[in-house]
Amino acid sequence: MPELDAEDQKIVTLARAVRARTGAAEGAAVRDTDGRTYAAATVALPSLRLTALQAAVAAAVSSGAEALEAASVVTEADKVDADSLAAVRDLTTGPVFRADTSGTVVDTA
Repeated sequence: MPELDAEDQKIVTLARAVRARTGAAEGAAVRDTDGRTYAAATVALPSLRLTALQAAVAAAVSSGAEALEAASVVTEADKVDADSLAAVRDLTTGPVFRADTSGTVVDTA
């Protein structure tokens, strides 16, 4: 993988931190076109289920973001699931970084 710039590394770090802090299956972060970042973890309630990326996109949109520049997810999964990717793609065609639990980016969608 190519080296990430500082802003992309920041969203990977935020995703990793939110996952570690909550003990969730995944952590995610997105950056909007104004440079604001939003981080979220997997939501697994009896009445509500969101992937970490869906939750981060929801946080961004509910804060007024109209578009995203980039997204990241820290996960043990071998790919970004389709529902997560679809939520991000509603607002950007930019990169979606998938990192392992150590924060190492393993691929980009």
